[in-house]
Amino acid sequence: MMVNVIYPHEEISRIMTAAVVSLKFRKDLLQNPMNAIAQGYGDETFILAKDQAEQLSKIHAKTLEEFATKIIYT
Repeated sequence: MMVNVIYPHEEISRIMTAAVVSLKFRKDLLQNPMNAIAQGYGDETFILAKDQAEQLSKIHAKTLEEFATKIIYT
C-alpha cells in the first residue's frame, strides 16, 4: 500500500474531527463526501485543493474507520 498524498493535511483532519463529533455530518460524509464537505459543519467551512477534493469524491465507505483508512492509503 502507498500512503495517500492528501494525508496528513489540516483540512482533512478538520473534516474527520467533524465526522467524529457529529453523527449527521458523519452520515452525510459517508453518503456523499463532496456534498457534506460543501455544506460544512456548523459554522465551519472546509477548503480543499483540487486533488484532495477529487480523491475524497472517489471514496466509498460504510464506516468512518473505512473512510479514514481510504484517506490514508490509496
